[in-house]
Amino acid sequence: MNDIVDALGAAAGTTCLVGAGGKKTTLYALADRLDRAVLTATVRIPIFDREVAAVRVTGDPVSALDAIEGADAAEVANGPEDAFPLGLVPERERDDRYRGYDPEVVDEIGAAHDGPVLVKADGARTRLLKAPNDREPQVPAGADRVIPVASVGAVGEPLTAETVHRPERVAAIADAAVGDEITPELVGGVLAHERGGLKGIPDGATAVPLVNAVDDADDEATAREIARVVHERADVPRVVLARMIEGEIVDVVE
Repeated sequence: MNDIVDALGAAAGTTCLVGAGGKKTTLYALADRLDRAVLTATVRIPIFDREVAAVRVTGDPVSALDAIEGADAAEVANGPEDAFPLGLVPERERDDRYRGYDPEVVDEIGAAHDGPVLVKADGARTRLLKAPNDREPQVPAGADRVIPVASVGAVGEPLTAETVHRPERVAAIADAAVGDEITPELVGGVLAHERGGLKGIPDGATAVPLVNAVDDADDEATAREIARVVHERADVPRVVLARMIEGEIVDVVE
């Protein structure tokens, strides 16, 4: 499984990204590699127009999809396929970000579209690790897979807000204290926890944790330790080790 699409099982259906340390990069890498991909969100998402062929800002995304499918070559560049990967969002909230749809609307998109749907389903404010709050993640009930993400770069850093989104929640589920050094066991435990990376996964959906920013041999050794902890604590088919800034898979730990 050297390809990110195969490693994450994202070739079809609805794939949701949660966690911290590489969600958007992974979404954009998948969108670039998939045929007829739709990229959307259930939470705020930074402006991503440069990452897709087109963006439609609409309160009726299913009708927007139908319009693209019915367009002729004169209406959409060289034909409807030139609209993909397609971004769908309900409104532009500020100059730097869009709002996301309700999860139920994303389920409607998934039901209407005959290609893969990629979803940013929580936020992390550019941190490297997180635990969700009571309102997160916003995963659609019809999601086929959920990818909890963490960055290997969190290991060795203090468990504080500079590195971790909601450090007090991470500390609570990891039996740690704010300010403690982040270890591979802590990261793996958060990814595998039902109040961490596995929170809100719908019945029937598959979780595939992703350990990102594996840039060298030391990072790989650390990531493998994280993957070992995940497998010890959660029933997941595999843990993907990746360098998503390059769109590369380092290994798949089964």
